Amino acid sequence: MDQLLAIRAFARVVEAGNFTKAADSLQLPKATVSKLVQTLETHLGVQLLQRTTRRVTVTPDGATYYEKSARVIKELEDIDGSFSAAQSRPRGHLRVDLGSSVADRLLIPALPDFLARYPDIRIDLGVSDRHVDLIGDNIDCVIRGGVLTDPGLVARTIAHARWITCASPHYIDRYGVPRHPEDLDTPAHRVVNYLSARTGRILPMRFEKNGRRFEIAARHVVGINESNTHFAAGLAGLGVIQTFAFVARDAVARGELREVLSTWRPKPYPLHLVYPPNRHVSNRLRVFIDWVAERFESQLSG
Repeated sequence: MDQLLAIRAFARVVEAGNFTKAADSLQLPKATVSKLVQTLETHLGVQLLQRTTRRVTVTPDGATYYEKSARVIKELEDIDGSFSAAQSRPRGHLRVDLGSSVADRLLIPALPDFLARYPDIRIDLGVSDRHVDLIGDNIDCVIRGGVLTDPGLVARTIAHARWITCASPHYIDRYGVPRHPEDLDTPAHRVVNYLSARTGRILPMRFEKNGRRFEIAARHVVGINESNTHFAAGLAGLGVIQTFAFVARDAVARGELREVLSTWRPKPYPLHLVYPPNRHVSNRLRVFIDWVAERFESQLSG
């Protein structure tokens, strides 16, 4: 029995919550992962996992074994990472999840620089506006914005993104320019609301000026739960949108969008890089975090 591989397989099943996700993250057949765990249980003489047709749960013995074996796996990773070659030339596989507009406008254009610096790092990007399970999906880190609601995660604020409220010239010719945020909540105007990809609820537009704050969740004809498509709806003249300035700046410069309510800009939106607290911060993850913080701050500071 390859005991170390069996321990890794067991740990991934515990973290992922099922054999399918564990097998995918280990790039092994599901049957192989199941056999490894069974062999480990036979070797130890205890049942580590309770299996049913619908779910996998950890037994008390399994929870104890996972806690102790996870420390061993981390210590081995620390040993591997302590050698000078690994320190000076980070290598390996990173799984990163982030929103579509951040991926398209910020990360992807700058990524050639990162890969030139660290040619031995391979990156898998999960791009969507949906929140993911970092541990269950075996993701090294995510880039997310706003208020973080999970205190069990480690977060580093890497930049602040400015907001802009804008509309196409076609829209303005037809409906005019809103003079106050509350104008957007009247029949005289149309908005394209951004919807939460997780709940489907409207994420309201926010406005601030001289200590006064408004949140507008106006009735819409079109609501969209993906940021690039939301932006495209603004370009198409479907309504007023509120989006990140880095998303709209080129379209504004070309005259395809015009800023409205410019004196009512809300506070900048914090962007965070988030990773699990029990995940070993490898050299490849550490250099990625530092690089993202440096690049995003330089791109958003203007």
